[in-house]
Amino acid sequence: MDWFAGWFGSADFGVARFVLQRGIAAIFVLAFVSGALQFPALLGEHGLLPVPRYLARVARPPGPTLFRWRYSDRLLRAVAWTGAALGLTVVAGLPQRGPAWVPMLVFASMWLLYMSIVNVGQVFYGFGWEILLLEAGFLAAFLGSDQTTTPAITLFAFRWLVFRLEFGAGLIKMRGDPVWRDLTALYYHHETQPMPNPLSWWFHHLPKPLHKVEVLGNHVAQLVVPFFLFAPQPVATVAAAVIIATQCWLVLSGNFAWLNAVTIVAAFSAVAIPAAPGATPAAVPGAAPGGPGTPGWFAVVVLAMGALMVVLSWWPLRNLFSRNQVMNGSFNRWRLANAYGAFGSITRERYEVVVEGTTGDPGSGPWLEYGFRGKPGEPGRMPRQFAPYHLRLDWLMWFLALGSPGLNWFVPFLNKLLDADRASLRLLRRDPFGGQRPDWVRARVFRYRYSTWREWRATGDWWVREPLGDFVPPISRGG
Repeated sequence: MDWFAGWFGSADFGVARFVLQRGIAAIFVLAFVSGALQFPALLGEHGLLPVPRYLARVARPPGPTLFRWRYSDRLLRAVAWTGAALGLTVVAGLPQRGPAWVPMLVFASMWLLYMSIVNVGQVFYGFGWEILLLEAGFLAAFLGSDQTTTPAITLFAFRWLVFRLEFGAGLIKMRGDPVWRDLTALYYHHETQPMPNPLSWWFHHLPKPLHKVEVLGNHVAQLVVPFFLFAPQPVATVAAAVIIATQCWLVLSGNFAWLNAVTIVAAFSAVAIPAAPGATPAAVPGAAPGGPGTPGWFAVVVLAMGALMVVLSWWPLRNLFSRNQVMNGSFNRWRLANAYGAFGSITRERYEVVVEGTTGDPGSGPWLEYGFRGKPGEPGRMPRQFAPYHLRLDWLMWFLALGSPGLNWFVPFLNKLLDADRASLRLLRRDPFGGQRPDWVRARVFRYRYSTWREWRATGDWWVREPLGDFVPPISRGG
């Protein structure tokens, strides 16, 4: 059965499995910690969009969830910290030392636990990287352990994931905003992206011809290179390296939660490092025929997973060639074989909603500004680096400024500020009232732009902002 072992897996992908398992597990840890620290304030029993109220309103959640029958903040935290602990064991390499069913069970548990959170997370969990992490976590369950070869079918499924992610993003850009087609998208993107990082200002001020080169390089990386992930080695490894380098460039220029991190890790599925001559995987005691290090049951399970993904892939494949291409959507309740994409349109101007409070008369103030952790606020504050950690409130504030519906959670947020709610205030960087209740709060809209080189040298400000008017006029408790 040596031919089967050679077909089923290869020792050349030991490094790929190492990176995939530990990398995806580490991102799961971040996601679970984010849930434990942010979910109760946003969606908990007394949150902005309480899960119990949501579950009472919907016929059924969009997918399976442990909270379908009962939700409590204590149970949420137990789920989140359990998931984080499981992820840490994989990062440490503990489950991988056992039979293949051990890491399979750990990854399946993380997948189900995180899916339980996502499926009741409503708008705060409506991001493409949530379903991306779920799909990657599911596939990682079929990578085997140190006692088995790395299954080629699982690696192919990961490459198909990266292909959909990159090629889908490339198509949505070309079908969407004309600035992607005339190569001018980066004239605006670094300034108007959801959450700039410390280098975004510098990227924005690069020469415009270089911005066009960046966009052209992006098109090559997303529309051409992904096809070579399925080519023979070493071409597939080179394609993966190009994708990884492109994603690292995006990491340097912005905060996109764990979108780039998952893409980088998943791209390692195409990276082959030849094993030392004569090296073979360790045989599994009692394994059924299927080649050294390949138990028969494991081969059957991986083949079944591959068949499932082939069937489920019909919908995202059809979506790629549809004029009405869906961006970041699931076609089944299990969040597998999803459609991906990002920045199909680019905003030309940046708007920000600034939240203020006062203990004085609303007509005269003084009005003091609440400080958010990641989103732009005070002009003199340099943007910070938070990715791959995800600041959910800050991201929703960006969508709010674009005109996306959000008053169902934003007005409750203002009421939490009026009550000086501690859980809500912990989501912020600065409370100007030191934990005391303001008498009034309001939200105003500003137009933001990056300062020029001359303005930055003169004032040290990273932003220049212009007030445009009230978003929510002054309100008081009970008002």
